[in-house]
Amino acid sequence: MNQNELAALTDQELQDAAKKMKPTPIVDAFFIGFLVGIVIFSVAVNQWGFLTLIPLVLIYRLLKKPKHYEALNDELKKRGLS
Repeated sequence: MNQNELAALTDQELQDAAKKMKPTPIVDAFFIGFLVGIVIFSVAVNQWGFLTLIPLVLIYRLLKKPKHYEALNDELKKRGLS
């Protein structure tokens, strides 16, 4: 979500989105490690292909999640809801 989309949400929708997007660092770290292991195994077996790119995309999405959460928290603070 970008800043304009966050500004368009009502207070209740914003609080609900914050609850859904709450980070879980231990679970995220586990999945990132697992996906990195898949990529390393694929490279070691010389199987660089489409199935190797899927974990890379998932890693990118997991790493980008905290940035979205920060933007959401900034909007909550701006409205005085946090």
